[in-house]
Amino acid sequence: MLRTSRPSRPLRALAASAAALVLAFGSAACNSASNGSSGADGREGGAVRGVTADAIRVGGIVSMTTASGYSKKDTDLGARARYLRANAEGGVAGRKIEYLGAQDDGQDPARNMAAARMAVQQDGVFAVAPMSSVTFAGAEFLERSKVPTFGWGTTPAFCGPKYVYGFNGCLVPTPGGTLNQTWPEGIAKVLGGAAGKSVAIIANDSDAGKFGVRTFGLGFAKAGFKVAYAKPSVPAASVPTDWSAYVKDILRGDGGGAPDAVVSVMQTPNNIGLFTALKRAGYQGVLTDPTDYDPGLLAKDATRQALDGTYVLLQFMPFEQDDPKMTRFKADIKRAAGGKDVPLNMHMLTGYMSADLFLAIAAKAGKDLTPESFQAAAAGFADTGTLVGDRAEPRGQKESFGCGALVQLKGGSYRVAVPFTCYPPVPFR
Repeated sequence: MLRTSRPSRPLRALAASAAALVLAFGSAACNSASNGSSGADGREGGAVRGVTADAIRVGGIVSMTTASGYSKKDTDLGARARYLRANAEGGVAGRKIEYLGAQDDGQDPARNMAAARMAVQQDGVFAVAPMSSVTFAGAEFLERSKVPTFGWGTTPAFCGPKYVYGFNGCLVPTPGGTLNQTWPEGIAKVLGGAAGKSVAIIANDSDAGKFGVRTFGLGFAKAGFKVAYAKPSVPAASVPTDWSAYVKDILRGDGGGAPDAVVSVMQTPNNIGLFTALKRAGYQGVLTDPTDYDPGLLAKDATRQALDGTYVLLQFMPFEQDDPKMTRFKADIKRAAGGKDVPLNMHMLTGYMSADLFLAIAAKAGKDLTPESFQAAAAGFADTGTLVGDRAEPRGQKESFGCGALVQLKGGSYRVAVPFTCYPPVPFR
């Protein structure tokens, strides 16, 4: 039942994009059944949308192409790998997963909305898993249509809605929620403890950067660090060509000298520039960020040298960690890739674990699968020891699952610096 390709996707995606504005201003009736689509209750003529006697239909939405060239296309391969294994093991309560593949939203809000509508109104899916895009404009529509949706909970849309789930919880804390302490606790282990140690936190001058400085500043302080510098000062629209002013500011800190660790809440191009400048200035402390875990970065000598020594935050088990669950993940990816050994990346794991959480809750719902029974199963769901640690719903719709690791890029390869561990979260106020 797992479809290997859908040749009509590109043409259909273009048509959906052209129709996005029309759909956005359509009447309320367009949100329910039309042209044979099902209504907002997930049912069509008494039947459950996307569920037959022997199949469950699932789709995906992924930013496979972007204006910058950045791609999350391997998210689709990760999901496909997990569904292939599920079907090989007999499916869910006797039903195979009919995975339609992922639509490309081009990291564009209008295309994301159009993809969400297409998934429900034309493809008739029961669930969307994975959903991987920073422009999750279709979240409200999917929630209103009672479509269980799974992805990486890095946007506020994953924190609060009943039908939207982050595979490792809500990573955008809100007052009353909690902070994941993987990063501060991991750096404390690298430095031999937090007592008497200081950190400098730097981010882009954007809403996300300001929020990152605030949350990670609180987290490092809670772990016992002195936060000597915390500024969202780097332009968000372009990468600086001269980092000397930032380096001088960081090394001065609050007047107490160079910090023990520099924490960058930025993307790879900024990290390359900042870390290179810090090294040239003679900085000998810890450099760390949450983005540079990608085998593709090792292909270029300049990039590899610039990031050498960097500790990277992961919120899932590292590929380098020796564990039966990771061995199974690698085998599943190879099978889905047609028996080829392909470079692993975090996007594959995003798709894989989005599918995995959907499958786990669907299995708990059992044979009588409806949007309502799925939600009832999710309301009391919990399991342990996964590639993202212990999971529980609906707690995961307000806080993260609190597990992670640190890897270090050293000598042209990644090594596990702090093994995958679950830490008690701290309150966010």
